[in-house]
Amino acid sequence: MGALAGRHALITGGGTGIGAAIARALAGAGAAVSIAGRRRAPLDEVATEIKNATAIVADVTSETDCAAMARAAREHHGPIDIVIANAGMAESAPVAKLDLAHWQRVIDVNLTGAFLTVKAALADVTRKNAATPGRIVFIASTAGLKGYPYVAAYCAAKHGVVGLARALSLELKTTGVTVNAVCPGYTDTPLLANAVAIIAAKTGRSIEQSKSAFASDNDDGRLISPEEVAQKVLWLCLPEANTVNGQAILMSGGPS
Repeated sequence: MGALAGRHALITGGGTGIGAAIARALAGAGAAVSIAGRRRAPLDEVATEIKNATAIVADVTSETDCAAMARAAREHHGPIDIVIANAGMAESAPVAKLDLAHWQRVIDVNLTGAFLTVKAALADVTRKNAATPGRIVFIASTAGLKGYPYVAAYCAAKHGVVGLARALSLELKTTGVTVNAVCPGYTDTPLLANAVAIIAAKTGRSIEQSKSAFASDNDDGRLISPEEVAQKVLWLCLPEANTVNGQAILMSGGPS
C-alpha cells in the first residue's frame, strides 16, 4: 500500500533530474503518477521503471497543452490530488546582453509554465469530494530567495514562483489544500551538468573544477542530490505536513 495509496500525482519535468526522482519517491509511497515533459524518450524510460505511471508529452508554456496534459492524466488515473510544478530551464547572460527573447523564454517555462500547470489541475486538486485535501508543490530554487549574477531572468522567474505559491496558499487555505515551494540550492541534475559544460568551455577549467564552483555556493560545499529534494516533496505530500502551508522551504546543503 503506502502512505499515498489511492492518490494521483501530476509531475511536470518528470523525465529527468528532480522530477524523475520525485516520481519515483511518490510512486514508492503508493501514488499513481503522471509524468509530463516535452521529450517522449526520457518520460517513457522513467515510466517503465516505476509502478502505475503514465508518460504525457506536453509543453508547459502552452495553455492548450497543459489542459490536454491534465485531461490525459485524469483519463489514466482519475482526478489529480497532487501537483508538482517542477518543469524548468535556465540560461545565463549579463543583464546588458540579456535580450527580450532570452527573458521571455525563461519566464515562460519557469513561471508561466508553473502557473498554467496548476491552473489546469486546480479543479481536481480542490474538489470537495476528495478523500483527503490536495497538495500543490512548486519546485523553485534558492534563486527564488536571493540573487545570483548573470541569471537575472531565472532569478526573477523563481522569485515569481515563490510569490505565486504564497498567494495561492492564502486563496486555498479554507479548502485544506496546502501550497508550498521547495527551494533547492545547486543540485546534481542534467540542467546543472549543462551549465558546468558551458562554464568549462568558456573558462578552460575542468569539468570537476567547474562543478566545484557551483557546489561551493551550497552551505556545506556539496551538490544536493535529486533524491534529497524528492524526499522533501514527499514529506510535504504526507498527512504529517497538513499544517505546512505557504512556505518557501530552503534546501541549501546539510550533513551528508
